[in-house]
Amino acid sequence: MAHVQLPAKLEALRFPKRYKVIYGGRDGAKSWSIAQLLLILGTERPLRILCAREVQKSIKDSVHKLLCDQITRLDLGYFYDPLQTEIRGINGTEFLFSGLSDQTVESMKSFEGIDICWIEEARPLTGRSLKILIPTIRKDGSEIWFSFNPELDTDEVFVRFVENTPDDCLLIKINWDENPWYSRALDSERERMKRDDPEGYEHVWNGMCKAAVDGAIYFNELAAATKGGRIRAVPYDPMLKVHTVWDLGYNDKVAIIFVQKVASEIRVINYLEDNLKDLPWYASELAKLKYNWGKDYLPHDGYAGRLESGGKSTHQILKALGRPVVPAGTVPSTDVEEGIKQARVVFPRIYFDKDQARGLLDHLKRYKRAIPLTTGEPGTPVHDAASHGSDAFRYLALVVDKMTNTADSPKLKYEPVPA
Repeated sequence: MAHVQLPAKLEALRFPKRYKVIYGGRDGAKSWSIAQLLLILGTERPLRILCAREVQKSIKDSVHKLLCDQITRLDLGYFYDPLQTEIRGINGTEFLFSGLSDQTVESMKSFEGIDICWIEEARPLTGRSLKILIPTIRKDGSEIWFSFNPELDTDEVFVRFVENTPDDCLLIKINWDENPWYSRALDSERERMKRDDPEGYEHVWNGMCKAAVDGAIYFNELAAATKGGRIRAVPYDPMLKVHTVWDLGYNDKVAIIFVQKVASEIRVINYLEDNLKDLPWYASELAKLKYNWGKDYLPHDGYAGRLESGGKSTHQILKALGRPVVPAGTVPSTDVEEGIKQARVVFPRIYFDKDQARGLLDHLKRYKRAIPLTTGEPGTPVHDAASHGSDAFRYLALVVDKMTNTADSPKLKYEPVPA
């Protein structure tokens, strides 16, 4: 049996910890080392090991082949029997494989009793998947391992375990230069990228997060905001009015951006997004915040009657609920491209609260154009999960200079002086 050698930084994986998070750039030996170590641990005592990903449509999407390759390399063929959808050891150790996106609380119960859960390529993990997974892996002494190359600093696993590392978490960042066995064959490619694309090099090889996904509409603007320190803590100022800008939906998302303004500076202090909720629910959520309210800015479709509301418009309903909604026509009805242009103009004036506006930032970082295979030319923005917050952001850009910090003056009634 071959001896398992790990990069020095990964030796700590041998010691117990509830969460183990291993991330970094290309050729850091993350997956290779974890696969070897889990196979060895499985020979020492019977273990149930779940190898998971956010999406696994077939066993080919899993680490099944990686584990099989390492079984051969470690001369463990006498011990492990690689089956079509699992791997079994002669002592009762089991390697199981599953995607998480299709799981429910009920279906995950089949994985109770897992000793170690390894989520490879954990970057796309959603909050929903983590909410289902973590309570399921609850056996005494059980562990959850995450390995990934980071993409955005708004990704769920990055925020939860890298930026806000729990006390019971082993956090390891490892890159190519900390791997004694990194591939020298890639040296010329690495050096070329370092010379020609320094920002790309930092992401691909040094494991740094990107300003936005490749091809994002606001990539340059977000990069400038990050570099300029405009994505940080932006606390609520009770002396300033809080205005809201809405994008409307029901089955689709409703997105609400909370904005304060002082002089030319625009502060995005909060963000709310949900679906399948009625307008009284949103009004109630806003009331809980106890802000010094300014105005609610609705897009043009907020003034049309809706079938699900008995013909009443969003404007009418919110106004009846006591919300300070602006009159029809306040938000210009412009095309998407004009809105994007205006958003680019105001972007340098905007400060984003890194935590409270994280959902909006995540959408802006993922807001992309459709690129048809027939032409290869960027087209209109894709309508997906990122578009609702991004649409609200366009509306914000169109109305921000109408926002003030003064309350509406009461209309004075003329009273003639008696003669």
